[in-house]
Amino acid sequence: MTAELVRGQNHPLSQARLEIRISAGTPIVAVAALGDENGRIHGEEWVAHPGAPAQPGLEVPRQAAADHRLAVDLDAVPEAVHRVSVLLALPVGGTGPVRFGAVAAPFVAVTGLDGGEVASYTITGLEAESAVVALELYRRQGAWKVRAVGQGYAGGLAELLADQQLSQAHQLAGSINDAVSQGLARSVQAPPPRTADGDRSRQAAAPALGPDQGGTAPQPGPVPPVSPYGGQTPGGPGQPAPQQPPYPGSAPDPDAVTQPSAPTAGGPIDYSHPRRQNAAPPPPPPTAPPAAPGQPAQPVAGDATGWSMEERLYNQVWGMFEDLARTTAAYRSAVDFAESRMDKELEQVLSDPRSRIGGQGDAAREAARARHAQLVAQAREALDRDLAQLAAEADVVEPALPPAYARWDNPAWHAYRVPMEIPMALRLGDLHLPEADRIRIPMLVRLPLERGLWIDSGPAGSSDGSFTDSHAMSRLAMETAVAHAARLLAVYPAGEFTVHVIDPAGSGAQPLAPLVQTGVLAAPPALGAAGVADVLGRLTQRVDLVQMAVRGGAADSLPPGFDTSQQLLIVNDFPHGFDDRAVNQLRYLADEGPAFGVHLMMVADREQSSGYGPLLDPLWRSLLRLTPVADDHLADPWVGHAWTYEPSLVPPGSQVLQQVLSQVATARTKFT
Repeated sequence: MTAELVRGQNHPLSQARLEIRISAGTPIVAVAALGDENGRIHGEEWVAHPGAPAQPGLEVPRQAAADHRLAVDLDAVPEAVHRVSVLLALPVGGTGPVRFGAVAAPFVAVTGLDGGEVASYTITGLEAESAVVALELYRRQGAWKVRAVGQGYAGGLAELLADQQLSQAHQLAGSINDAVSQGLARSVQAPPPRTADGDRSRQAAAPALGPDQGGTAPQPGPVPPVSPYGGQTPGGPGQPAPQQPPYPGSAPDPDAVTQPSAPTAGGPIDYSHPRRQNAAPPPPPPTAPPAAPGQPAQPVAGDATGWSMEERLYNQVWGMFEDLARTTAAYRSAVDFAESRMDKELEQVLSDPRSRIGGQGDAAREAARARHAQLVAQAREALDRDLAQLAAEADVVEPALPPAYARWDNPAWHAYRVPMEIPMALRLGDLHLPEADRIRIPMLVRLPLERGLWIDSGPAGSSDGSFTDSHAMSRLAMETAVAHAARLLAVYPAGEFTVHVIDPAGSGAQPLAPLVQTGVLAAPPALGAAGVADVLGRLTQRVDLVQMAVRGGAADSLPPGFDTSQQLLIVNDFPHGFDDRAVNQLRYLADEGPAFGVHLMMVADREQSSGYGPLLDPLWRSLLRLTPVADDHLADPWVGHAWTYEPSLVPPGSQVLQQVLSQVATARTKFT
């Protein structure tokens, strides 16, 4: 898993030959410097830059570009080298920006030679700086590590190199700027403009090869990031467009194709297909006036990249989730640093016998506590600024969400119509962190579902400290399952989603009433052991048939009248009514079903099935655990925050669920 670093954080390196990929929204200069154990650069020959791109163990590009790839061989650097610093700077004397605060935050990734990310760092918080130490690779006790630095310099490369104790700093900075100026006309064009608060789809930078590096054009080869919602994030800048429409049933955007260009005298001929989508998704149209200098940008719903508004909103929600994770990680890291520093200072005071008593010791302790309070206050101020921007963005994004992404109390449901196409994703609830309790990030999962869902009905304390007994939890869990099933039925076109229910003891009759009364179920809920065996047998046979047809390359040879819609099985009160054969069939559906159109939603208390021993452990691990009450059991893939999950439930007294299901039932009748 890629380590998402925050400023000051380090990560071990297990490989000696690495690539450092850099992505920015404007042409920048990439420099790599070798330093001794104190970080000192001994001379110009210890710096790889556009005028001298190759040094022992290092190679950098010869020109300014929006995307860079640096080659590093840690085994080839001299023994005296203990630190390799990656330096970024804005070109001098051009027409581009003169400070990093005016461009999107640069993104730096350390990768293996196979392109797999080892660690990455987004350099945020820059304002007037025109040069920055992005990160450093350093040797510690014979092993190499990478540390995110993010130290900026308003005086540019000259000030940065001088701070690295290089005596010829100004002369070297001048020669670097001269070399960049000579090659600036050949620099790679920047990717499409990013949004004011940064690109929502982070990409590891593609190699930027200029004519003097053996290349003729930039070859986009980004490593697509993995979405925290399960699936790849579509359409980031520089990412090749999908050859198929973004989701089934949608038509290609006629404005997103590349037309052949007429050959010019002496120029190359464009052999691209006239109707092939080979460009990045178009940036969102500007819908808000630019912010005044020094003021935060006004948030706009759909300001991320994407082929459609739905895709832009999806990317924007993912970006909000990532932004909140990062700013909270930075705050927690700063607080930890302040506490560690205070503890160290207090320990030094106590270790000196002369300062243990008397006013000198008291003054030292008060000074340490004052510095701690100052650092924490600065971190909280930065966090509050970021949270205010995120809260403003959430206020404009939430009302603009389509029904598939919206809460049940969103007015979008009052204008609901059965869709003609399957959406990209589905909302299963909200996520938030204790530092930002009022900001709710929609929890979206990609469709079709890649994992089954487990609604945990076991007794547990909610995140607000309240406790719910087992009977109330069972009822809440079933209501949560019904709300999720209704949402799935509502976002699929008529006849393309079918729901089955197993309720052996009939204990879920009341929560299931909306599904039963509106007639959206394929059949009445199955009761008793016989009903369990019948439903599981039919769905298992369905998976077997589709599996054999797909693997045999004969998907069109299914029996006449075969239901090709997506199937959802809701299982209530497990393991009541299940024998050993039924349990094995359930595990089979959980493992093989999602790939062949059969999805599982379990409403169960794991403790009640403890009699089966470890037999069911793979079943629970294969399902996404959700809770009917707020609970902090989910973690993000970057820094492992414990996110509080809240289910998406229908407001008390609302009739929106019945109205939506009635429209689904009516549309299904017309479809059949």
